[in-house]
Amino acid sequence: MFKPRVPTNLLPTGDVIPYATPTAITRPGQPPAPAAGYSCHHTASARPSAPAPVSARPTVQLTPGALITVVVGGTTVVLIVGVVLVSLLLAIALTGVSLTICALVIRSLVNGQGKQR
Repeated sequence: MFKPRVPTNLLPTGDVIPYATPTAITRPGQPPAPAAGYSCHHTASARPSAPAPVSARPTVQLTPGALITVVVGGTTVVLIVGVVLVSLLLAIALTGVSLTICALVIRSLVNGQGKQR
């Protein structure tokens, strides 16, 4: 339960990434020393010469038929939600009216009994 779990890569790339273990203390303003086993030949002024990679996501292209389907589906959803909300408001209004009528009838019965004595 308290053991840390290392996430697994579902699509392994074959690269082995070692665990980083800090061995030296660096002072503020001083660049960190390169770790053993790493070879980096980049400089601070190096800039990528290749353009940014293109996204692998497919682009969405709407055909006229698909556009009509989306419009009709959206209209249907809006109409169904509207009908449900109107019916809920109508049910609340009818409940309020019926409670008002019941209260008036009970009040008139109670007042009528008091006058007959």
